[in-house]
Amino acid sequence: MRILFMGTPDFASEILRAIAGTQNEIVGVVSQPDKPKGRGHKFVPTDVKVTAESLGLTVYQPETLKDGAFEGILDNLKPDMIVVAAYGKILPEYILNYPEYGCVNVHASLLPKYRGAAPIQWSIINGDEETGVCIMKMEKGLDTGDIISVEKTPIGEYETAGELFDRLAKLGGKLLVRTIAEMENSTAILCTKQDGSQSTYAEKITKETAKIDWSQSCEKISKLICGMSPFPGAYTTYKNEMVKIYEAVKTNGEGKNGEILGIEKNKGLKVACGSGALYIKTVQFPGLKRMNVEDYARGHEIENGIVLGDE
Repeated sequence: MRILFMGTPDFASEILRAIAGTQNEIVGVVSQPDKPKGRGHKFVPTDVKVTAESLGLTVYQPETLKDGAFEGILDNLKPDMIVVAAYGKILPEYILNYPEYGCVNVHASLLPKYRGAAPIQWSIINGDEETGVCIMKMEKGLDTGDIISVEKTPIGEYETAGELFDRLAKLGGKLLVRTIAEMENSTAILCTKQDGSQSTYAEKITKETAKIDWSQSCEKISKLICGMSPFPGAYTTYKNEMVKIYEAVKTNGEGKNGEILGIEKNKGLKVACGSGALYIKTVQFPGLKRMNVEDYARGHEIENGIVLGDE
C-alpha cells in the first residue's frame, strides 16, 4: 500500500511511527509549515516533520491546499491511501477523492462524540469514564465520515491529558495498522454511519477554558486540572498573581470557595471548593519552574485564609 501521511503534533508522530514499522510504503509526509516560537521568533519544525525526517521520509509543508495547489504532488506520489491524524486543515474534495482506498482519519474520541480540535481534553474535563480511537473515512464535513474501526479504553480517575494523549496515540497506531491491512485485504468491518443527532463538538482550548472556578465541586475542578495538564495548565490567582495547578486530589473540607485551609504534610495545599476540597500537589508560580507545592512553601509563605481567584 502506497500511503501519504498528513499530520502535525506529537500525537500524529506516534501514528506515523506505527505505519513506518509495517510493509506499507510511505510515499511522503505532509505537515503544517514551520512556525516562529519564543522570544527570538525562531522557526520551529512540527513534531511530525522531525519524526518524518528521522525516518528518512520526504516532507511537504504547503501553505495552502486550496484551488488544486497540491494536485501536482499527488500526481507525482500516486498514493493508494491518505492517512490523516491531527493535520489541522480541512482537506478539499480533490484530495479526498484522489486515492483508490480513500482518505482515512485517526480521531481520538468515540465519534460522533467530541468532533473537533480537542477531544482528549474535553473527555477528561467532562468527567467521561471511557474514551477511545476511531478510524473513519473522511468526507467534506468535520469528523462526520463513516466509522471503519473503533478501540475503547477507560479513563483513569486522575489521568492527565498528556498521559491520555500518549496512550491513545499508541492505541490509534496499532488500530490503524490493523485497519489498513483489513482494508487492503477487503476484510474490514462494514463501515458504520455516524448518528449526527448524538454528536458533540470539542472546541479549541482557550485561556478562559483553563481558568478555575472555585464555586464548582472538587470533582469538576479536579477534572479540569487533569484535562489542562500538562498544557496549558489550569490556573487561578494567589494575591493577584497567576498560579498554574497541574496536580490535585479530592478530599473533604469546608470554607469559602477557593479558601486556603492550610498545608498538610505529604498531602498538599488544602483548598475549599463549592463542595468538598482539593489537596493541590503540583504548582507553578510566576518566574519559577513547576514544583511540588510543599517544596515551594519551604521558601515562600502561603497564607491560610487567602481566597484563590479573588482578584
